[in-house]
Amino acid sequence: MKPLTNNPILKTFSLLLLLILYTGIGSAQESKKRLPIIDVHVHAMKANPNFSSEMCPWFLKDMPGSGPNQEPPSFINTNCVAPLKPAKSDKEMQEAILRANKELNITMVVSGDADVIHKWHSAAPDHIIPSLGISNPEQMTVAAFKDSLSNGFYKVMGEVAPQYQGMSPSDMSLDAYFGVAEELGVPVGIHMGTGGNGMANISSPKYRASLGQPFLLEDMLARHPKLKIWVMHAGYPMVDQMIALMGANAYVYVDLAGFIWSYPLEEIHAYLKRLVQAGFAKRILYGTDLMVWPELLETSIGVIENANYLSEEQKRDILFNNAVRFLNLDASKFE
Repeated sequence: MKPLTNNPILKTFSLLLLLILYTGIGSAQESKKRLPIIDVHVHAMKANPNFSSEMCPWFLKDMPGSGPNQEPPSFINTNCVAPLKPAKSDKEMQEAILRANKELNITMVVSGDADVIHKWHSAAPDHIIPSLGISNPEQMTVAAFKDSLSNGFYKVMGEVAPQYQGMSPSDMSLDAYFGVAEELGVPVGIHMGTGGNGMANISSPKYRASLGQPFLLEDMLARHPKLKIWVMHAGYPMVDQMIALMGANAYVYVDLAGFIWSYPLEEIHAYLKRLVQAGFAKRILYGTDLMVWPELLETSIGVIENANYLSEEQKRDILFNNAVRFLNLDASKFE
């Protein structure tokens, strides 16, 4: 009698079994691969020990008042079971970004420190989309700005944040810069809305809540009819103006950054649901406003993935499809 190990039928069966098992494992691994996500609002910052404290998500669910002779309210709350840990060094933050690029399959639109942006882009060129921000004409001449956008490295103009300068987004001192973006077909991200508890009293004396009104964009948009913009923070809390502005301007989108992890969850969902109910699910972009807390990515993605009022199609639109359309990207490159 031949040994079983030399039996040709048994050998063939064993090979088939191994093939099936291998295919099954491969399929399981493939099914676990996350679908691509585009985060349109990430800040590249150098490590700052004064800004590297733990933080609780949705910390603005309790905004106590203060007075001129009293201790100011804390900007960041740490009174929760599991506060998020900050990156303590530039190296640690870059490693976290690269890990998110790979494990969460995230591509990021990044603005901020030029050195940091270049380092991240060099390490992950397919997952980092550089963005050039300007908020007042003292930062850069129009000629230098045009040259920077024309050389091909920067693909986006943003974050534009005149509200912190006490300026309207339609202020004429910024108009030529928007004209450059319109001419070159570069999309623009503009800060509109709130910035936290007590901004004007504590950290940004020029900040004015009234300058976050989405309607203030109308004159600028009328002067630049081919400009494509997204309103950061979805103009929170001025949803009625935001809906009216988007209805009047087909090239206006919004992102969910910042308020998606800072305000009370009920408020976040109510605001997002209102935008969707108004018919703008195809113009909502996912963003974090990521600074030094890498875990904010999982936190904010979870807000979208667990929103039971959104269909699966709407979730994919917010997390990926809408940004592909807005940024004129090739979706096949993310497969």
